[in-house]
Amino acid sequence: MKIVTIVGARPQFIKAAVISRVLKEKKSIQEVIVHTGQHFDNNMSDIFFEEMEIPKPNYNLNINGLGHGAMTGQMLEKIEEVLIKESPDWVLVYGDTNSTLAGALAAKKLQIKVVHVEAGLRSFNMAMPEEINRILTDRISDILFCPTETAIENLNNESYQNISIKILNVGDVMLDAALFYADKAKIPEVKLPKKFILSTVHRAENTDNQVAITNIFKALEEISKETPVVMPLHPRTKNKLVTMGYNFTNSKICFIDPVGYLEMVFLLKNCEMVMTDSGGLQKEAYFFKKLCITLREETEWVELVKNGFNQICGSNKERIIIGYQNAKKNTTVNFAKGLYGNGDAGNKIIEMLINY
Repeated sequence: MKIVTIVGARPQFIKAAVISRVLKEKKSIQEVIVHTGQHFDNNMSDIFFEEMEIPKPNYNLNINGLGHGAMTGQMLEKIEEVLIKESPDWVLVYGDTNSTLAGALAAKKLQIKVVHVEAGLRSFNMAMPEEINRILTDRISDILFCPTETAIENLNNESYQNISIKILNVGDVMLDAALFYADKAKIPEVKLPKKFILSTVHRAENTDNQVAITNIFKALEEISKETPVVMPLHPRTKNKLVTMGYNFTNSKICFIDPVGYLEMVFLLKNCEMVMTDSGGLQKEAYFFKKLCITLREETEWVELVKNGFNQICGSNKERIIIGYQNAKKNTTVNFAKGLYGNGDAGNKIIEMLINY
């Protein structure tokens, strides 16, 4: 059996590491890794392959820095060339990026079976490019591996039970990764405050909206006066702040360069709480028993909100500060609930493909 894995963004490298580790044990399966180049600088890409011991990509398409249409179109063209050459049995895509959609489309046009890992998630916000990508990818896939019962319910609500698609709740591969790499955490080569909040901001809905990004950083600056905020600064966010004339010199926020996954694990393990607009980091906060404040108006991970692990505060300064104060007082939350499986999603996925 030959599987072509399509990756392009940091969260996908982490998920792919889980599956690649299982595939190493299966001598009958050949994996070909295609990196679209969507995240391309060393700290955003190469370091992940090195420290997580993911096999080097067989193909690196170097497609980045373009608008959604041009990026997805070029990926579609180049991935199709690879698939024609490799002729795999399956194409494996992860999550909700342009790389995900381009990989699924290229495969389906060539009548190659498509597997979507992390299927069935919905934010119900069609202004998000990620929502469009995940919905379209789900619809053209042959197997949907879902991380939660909520994801299964979303698909049932969209009448997927009437479509010839295999749907399974296997748990979350990100939990597999968190459990495997927890003891391999790496201390970032920066001076960190003794107590700190971990924050990331990178979503287009925030970085492309000057009112939103201004309000978020005003809130973070205010909170930093009491509890220091450590922020690995995404290149897109940095560029936006520079354009706005942000006063980095007098900022209370501790800005650091983007970090690798093992350094992020260290930050997660040692922070007081998480404030983010990242979907993946919301879950990882839960995996490492940290409360999370989401800097968006919705989340795909609704079970985190329902169970009190996550607060939706959007880009409203007052709501963010109130969310911080609420989280600081919340010392009784029980993280024992198993919302995302048992940490064996990778094995379940490969066994299903072998026995398909």
